This record gives sequence, C-alpha cells and structure tokens, in this order.
Amino acid sequence: MFTRYAIYYTPDIGTPLAEFGANWLGWDSASGQSRRHGQIESLDIDAITKTPRKYGFHGTIKPPFRLADGADPDTLTKALATICNETPPVTLDGLVLARLGRFLALVPVGDAAELATVASTVVQRLDSFRAPADEAELAKRRASRLSPAQDANLVTWGYPYVLDQFRFHMTLTGPLQKDVRAGAYSALQSVVSELELSPYRMTGLTLLGEDCAGMFHQLERFPLLG
Repeated sequence: MFTRYAIYYTPDIGTPLAEFGANWLGWDSASGQSRRHGQIESLDIDAITKTPRKYGFHGTIKPPFRLADGADPDTLTKALATICNETPPVTLDGLVLARLGRFLALVPVGDAAELATVASTVVQRLDSFRAPADEAELAKRRASRLSPAQDANLVTWGYPYVLDQFRFHMTLTGPLQKDVRAGAYSALQSVVSELELSPYRMTGLTLLGEDCAGMFHQLERFPLLG
C-alpha cells in the first residue's frame, strides 16, 4: 500500500503547532486530508509550500526509505515501538523561525544534542529495514555537492544528513526567491510568535507511509516513555 516509510517527529494531534503546520502546508498527515490555506496579501502560500506539502508538518528523524527485501511494516512498527519505550521525552529550549539556505523552517534554540542522539539511535537501529539506495538515488543526492562526511553517510545510511550531519528542522517552505523570502518570513513570524514554543517538549515519534500519489500519512504515533 505504501511505497516508502519514514520516522518523523510530528506535534501532538490537535495542538496549536500541529494545527498551524497542517493549515500552513495544506496537508494533514494525521488525518490524510488536505487543508485549505489561509490568505495573506501578496503571498502565494500554495506555491511556496508545494515542495514540503507531501510530507506533512514534521521534523525528520529517519528519512523516507523503501523496505528491504524480507522486511515488513508490522515488524518495523514493533521495532520503533521498542525504541520509543526506551527513550525519554526531549525538552528543547524552544523552537524559532529561521532561514536555512533558501527555505524557512522552525529550528531548535540552544543545545539539541539529546535530540540528535535520539535521531542517531533510530537511524542506526532501524537501518536493517531500509533497502539500499540505488544508483539513481545516490546520483540525485550527490548533485547537491556533498561534503566527504555527508557522502559517507549517504553510502552507509542512505541519506547525507544523519548522525554527525543531523540538524533538526521543521520545514515550512520550499526554496524561495529573494524577493519572496522577506514577505514569507514576516508572515510566518507573526503567526509563530503567538505559539508557545519556549521551552518545547517532544513527547513522541511517528511512523508514516508514502502513498502512490506521493503523500505521507501518519500510521502510528508512539509516546516516548523511557
């Protein structure tokens, strides 16, 4: 039914941050339904959110992957549940709006080492479920001019930005032209400033699946209980 799977951090369903993210991107991965964007003068929200929309509002923990031969979704689900049972919640100093290259995202404030450790654990312990990246996937990633460390991660773990290269972020736009970026930042900042994001407590991880149309759906969310 699903072509790929991913482990993301997604906000608790129904919270202000979850509602903001689903409405802004136009896709609610928890319900598997589209959302109608709000309207902001001089800003085409549908256009600037097209790239991240399919994934839903999230922070990547283990990037999307095809299942390896012999692996099955039920066993993957149980393995993730085991990790979450052993892992305590993560408290960040906060989340803030930031520019990452040409796109905008929410990023952690202060020390995020605890979160990076959680992500590294998930990436490594669930790697046996991941089918190796094929030559087309490797070539696509290498077109981004990876550093030697990132290329090594790509070969070993199927994605450049894991382990020591991991930087948690919750993407809000695709790549923006300079003349659009300032307006988008201002519009987002006015909304984000109303959310209670300092400190920010992360209490669960979510398994998602990608459907045949490329949209990601939440399959199960596991509380962090360690």
